[in-house]
Amino acid sequence: MTKTTNIFTKIYTQGWPVVCLLFFIAFSASAQVITTADTTSIKIGEELRISFEVQADSIDLVVFPDQQSFLPLEVIESYATDTTYSNSKINYRKQYGLTQFDSGRYIIPRQKIIFNNTFFLSDSINVQVFDVAIDTTKQKMFDIKPAMVVAKAPFQVPASIYWLVLLIGVIVVVWYFLRRKKKKEQAKKQLPAYQEALVALKELDSTPYLLQNDAKEYYSLLTEIVKRYLDREVDDTALESTTQELIERLNTLKKSRNFDFKSKDIKLLDTILKRADLVKFAKMQQGSGQAQADRATIQEIISNTHQAIPEPTQEELLQDTLYLRALQKKKLRKKIVVAGSSIVLVLIISTAIFSSLYGFGTLKETVFGNSLKDTLDGRWYKSQYGAPGLIVTTPEILVRQPQENSRDSLPSSSSLSRFISGAIGDELYVSLSIAKAAMQASQENPALDVDSEIEQALEDLENAGALNLVVKREAFSSEEGLKGVKAYGDFNLKLPNAEISEEKMSYEILLFDQQNALQMVTIVFERDKQYANQIKERIISSIEVPVSPQAQNKKQPQDAQ
Repeated sequence: MTKTTNIFTKIYTQGWPVVCLLFFIAFSASAQVITTADTTSIKIGEELRISFEVQADSIDLVVFPDQQSFLPLEVIESYATDTTYSNSKINYRKQYGLTQFDSGRYIIPRQKIIFNNTFFLSDSINVQVFDVAIDTTKQKMFDIKPAMVVAKAPFQVPASIYWLVLLIGVIVVVWYFLRRKKKKEQAKKQLPAYQEALVALKELDSTPYLLQNDAKEYYSLLTEIVKRYLDREVDDTALESTTQELIERLNTLKKSRNFDFKSKDIKLLDTILKRADLVKFAKMQQGSGQAQADRATIQEIISNTHQAIPEPTQEELLQDTLYLRALQKKKLRKKIVVAGSSIVLVLIISTAIFSSLYGFGTLKETVFGNSLKDTLDGRWYKSQYGAPGLIVTTPEILVRQPQENSRDSLPSSSSLSRFISGAIGDELYVSLSIAKAAMQASQENPALDVDSEIEQALEDLENAGALNLVVKREAFSSEEGLKGVKAYGDFNLKLPNAEISEEKMSYEILLFDQQNALQMVTIVFERDKQYANQIKERIISSIEVPVSPQAQNKKQPQDAQ
C-alpha cells in the first residue's frame, strides 16, 4: 500500500512530463505500420503488390495518399483501402500494384502514412527484376518477311480548309443578298417611265407628310417624280437642271416641234416648280388644299406629255434593241469581273489569314503538297536487320540486296548482308550493311578496319556520282549509350546527262562494332531541306543494338551495386 502511494505521489510531484511520456508511448504502440510485399523478385513487366497495414481506434484518422512515389518502380494501380475490425480496433490495409521494365536491383523507398496530426514512414523493400529468358534452341528463328503493298491512308481534309469554306460561304451569302436588293431596285427602274411616275404618285399619296405639315418633303418628292419622268422621256438632263433651265429647254423643244407640248402645261409646270422652290428653300407656307391641287396638276401634265410623245419608228426600235443587247453584254462582263474579283479577294484574304496563323511555308505545303513532309508524318516501320542485328525505324522497309554491286547503292567489299531504301539522288536514301570479314582480318587492330570501311563507303559514294566530297569525322554516342564513329558532310551530284546538280546533297555514315562485326548505316538526303534533316535525325535516334546475353550477364552485377 505504501509502495503504490509512493508511485502516485512521485507522478504527482514530477508533474505532466511523466504523463506526456506515458501518453506518447501508448500512442506509438497503438499506431504501427506493417509493410509487406507478395514477392521480392519479379520479371520485367510483372506486377508486384505492396501492402501497408495500420491498426487504430475508431476515432483515429488514417490516410493513405493516392499519389505515392515508388520510384524507380512504376505504379500500375492503387487499390481500394480494405477495413476490418478486431477487438474494438480497426485494421486498415492499403495495396499498390507496382512494376518495372528494366532488369536489375531496386529499392522501394519508405512511404508516408498520415495518422491523426502526425505521420509514420513504412519500411523500405529490396526488389530484384529479372529478364525474361528466351531459349533460342527451342524457338525457331524466321527470316524477315518480304515487303507488302498496303493501301494508302485515306485523305484527310486539313482543318484550315473548313475555315476557308466557311469564309467563302459567308461572302457568297452577303453578295447574294446585296445583289438581290440591287435587282429589286433595278426592277423598279425598269418600269416604263409613265407607269413609274403613276406608281410614284400613288406612293406619295400614302405618305404622312401632309398630315404632319411637312410641305418641304412633300414638294421635294413631287418635283423629283415629274423631273425623273421628263429625264427618261423628254430631256436626259432634267434631274440636274434648275427650274429655269428645264422650262427653257421644254420651250425650245416645243418651238422645234420635236414634242407637241401644250403651252398651258409648260406654264403650270413652271408655276409648280417655282412654288416648290419657295417651299423648300424659303419655307413658304401653302394654303389648305394647295399641295393636293399641285399633285393633281402634275399627274395631268405627265399624262399630256405622255400623249404628246411620238411613237418610235422602226429604226429607233432597232437602235433600242441593239442598245439593250449591248447593255446585256456589258452587264455580263461586269458580273464576270465582279465574280472573278470576289474569288481573288477571297483567296487573298484566306492566304493572309492562313499565313499569319501557320506561316506561308505551311500554306504552300498544304496547297501544293510536300513529299518529305508526307514521309515524316506518314507511317514508319521499326525492324531488325542482319545478324548480329541492328534495329532501325525508317519510313520505308529496307529491302535486302544481292551481292552484285550497282551504281545507285553503296556496297561494301566485306559486307555479308545489305539492306537499302531508295537510291542516291533521291530525296532520301538509307542503307544498312553488316560486315564481318574486316574484323576477322585484323582483330589486333580493329581501328584500321573501321577506317578502311569508312574509306570504302566514301569511295562508293564517289563511284555513284558524288563530286566535291566534304568529309568530317567524329565519335558518335546516342542517348541509349550506343557508341560508334560518324562520318558526315556534303557533295555535288553528277547527273546522268553529265551535268552537275546545283543542289547540295548531305550524307551521314554511322559505324558500330559488336560481336566481331561492323554495322554501318548510311543516310543520303538533300541538304537545306527542313523535313529531310528531321527525317535523318529521327532515323539516327531510332538506331538500337540488341543486347546480347553475355552483355546482359555483365550488366547485372553493376545494376545490383
